Amino acid sequence: MGAEAADNALQSALRDAVAEVVERARAAQRRFERYGQAQVDEVVTAAGWAIVAPQNNRRLAEQAVRDTGLGNVPDKIEKNRRKTLGLLRDLQAARSVGVIAQYPQLGIVEIARPAGVVAAITPSTNPGATPANNIINALKGRNAIVLAPSPKGYGTGALLLGFVHAELDRVGAPRELVQMLPAPVTREATRELMRQADLVVATGSQANVHAAYASGTPAVGVGLGNVAVIVDASADLDDAAAKIARSKCFDNATSCSSENSVVILEAVYAPMLAALGRAGGALLDATEKAKLAQAMWPGGRLNPEITAKPVSALLRTAGLARPALAQAKFLMVEEAGTGREHPYSGEKLSLVLTLYRARDFDAAFDTVRAIYAYQGAGHSVGIHTRDDAQVMRLGLEMPAARVIVNQAHAIANGGAVDNGLPFSLSMGCGTWGGNSISDNLNYRHFLNITRIVRAIAPREPSEEALFGAYLRRHGR
Repeated sequence: MGAEAADNALQSALRDAVAEVVERARAAQRRFERYGQAQVDEVVTAAGWAIVAPQNNRRLAEQAVRDTGLGNVPDKIEKNRRKTLGLLRDLQAARSVGVIAQYPQLGIVEIARPAGVVAAITPSTNPGATPANNIINALKGRNAIVLAPSPKGYGTGALLLGFVHAELDRVGAPRELVQMLPAPVTREATRELMRQADLVVATGSQANVHAAYASGTPAVGVGLGNVAVIVDASADLDDAAAKIARSKCFDNATSCSSENSVVILEAVYAPMLAALGRAGGALLDATEKAKLAQAMWPGGRLNPEITAKPVSALLRTAGLARPALAQAKFLMVEEAGTGREHPYSGEKLSLVLTLYRARDFDAAFDTVRAIYAYQGAGHSVGIHTRDDAQVMRLGLEMPAARVIVNQAHAIANGGAVDNGLPFSLSMGCGTWGGNSISDNLNYRHFLNITRIVRAIAPREPSEEALFGAYLRRHGR
């Protein structure tokens, strides 16, 4: 057999293997589609308990850290629990079966319909929480779902799948509603799954997101994080520092919503630096900053060996031995520029925080725009301030889908018990970030909506109502 024939045979076998998984999902989804709302909600609750059950949650967190080397077990336990409880809270009263809205004045009735089979591409940074979130949202819409985890996250995904199947058995739902590509999960298998599914949801690397959009299947992808936060002169500095530190350190900065840069107004730069120090930050000098940069970006690419590692690992990799640094919860570097020649201005996925000094709010605003012109447009921006005009300016002018005000960014951005955002681990970045959505991924993105349209009293506008004022102002 020639090389071309062998390659064709391999591709055919791959298509058939994926098709078998998808067909099982379709058969299960056709059964699930006949479930009523109460039955669906029981299935959703079962899937939620699969990750929230304390013994399951701990095992998933331990497996995730052991297999990926990213983050830490206590924070992953907290993340799995908090995100899942919040999501179930959001879904508790939400209708996703039958009639979900009626607008008599418009003669419109909206009916929820499933998307079908969902292909979910999930990252190694959150190999338990993100697939669980996708599973629950997909099931809420009476869909089946097939996971395509990262290679490092496969073991965690398989463990989660076992827990979900056990709960589906308890409520009599088909196991095939939730499946995963068989190991090894290759790029080719993942792309074949995307082609055969009805909807693709992609979280993780931008390569995966771009592949999802190029698959020919309707896709929801999320953009690149690189959160910048402004600290205004009116901020409560100790409160801001504590929240930034909590957010930065959570799960060793695995979150795309973790602060990467803090832009501090000149008037409060020194006291804010002191507040960050009290919160656990340690500022590197110029020599240490250069050594850390060499360790973080060897050959110009972010070193995966520093991703989501504790400070001790960063210091060891960079060869930094100053005793004071060993006590730090996170490291800080001062920066003035942005762009490729200033890698500290980009997303780092590590316990390193970049500090910028700005003479006033206008300068701070311009610095954040420059950061996002390089990386992170559309995702989100944070601000610590008492000046609502500054908040509104960010909302009106900054290319960001979320403006997080006086909160720990990584905790708040994906939904929190004290804000109104939907609980999610996937944040759309709108057209700024090359995405089709600008909101937090939620169950409605897993639905088709059918609209029944009835005739109503005519509402034909007059020419005078539409053009009268314009023509009187500008003439015919």
